[in-house]
Amino acid sequence: MNGYTVLYDPEGRIDAELPLDRQTHERLARAVLAWSDPAALQPDDYEQVGLLLAGAAHAVAADVRESARKLPNDDGRRLLAEIVLREADGRLAQRSRTLHGVKNKARLLRALYERLDRLQDTVPAVEAATSVSP
Repeated sequence: MNGYTVLYDPEGRIDAELPLDRQTHERLARAVLAWSDPAALQPDDYEQVGLLLAGAAHAVAADVRESARKLPNDDGRRLLAEIVLREADGRLAQRSRTLHGVKNKARLLRALYERLDRLQDTVPAVEAATSVSP
């Protein structure tokens, strides 16, 4: 036993309860994007990798939503986050039984982490500005 559990939570029920292992997910995404042989895995194996990436992407999307919600409605960063989240919602619902599909999930996960990083860098400044107001 290795002490790890694979988590698949497409509805995002436990987003706030478990911290993501970001480093592991980023390594998986990098590995998937480096794959070049579409026949390397069977469709069921691709689907399992896709489910793992989708579970992580759902959790990251929830964090992006929460961070974007803290920004003003007319903030460009919030608007861009909402566009990325709409795209994510459509792509996460798709099954990934091919190399192409799994690579799309890996790219999506990377895009969500990038958006989260940009939002988390700005949210504390926004919260500080609003909490200091008289």
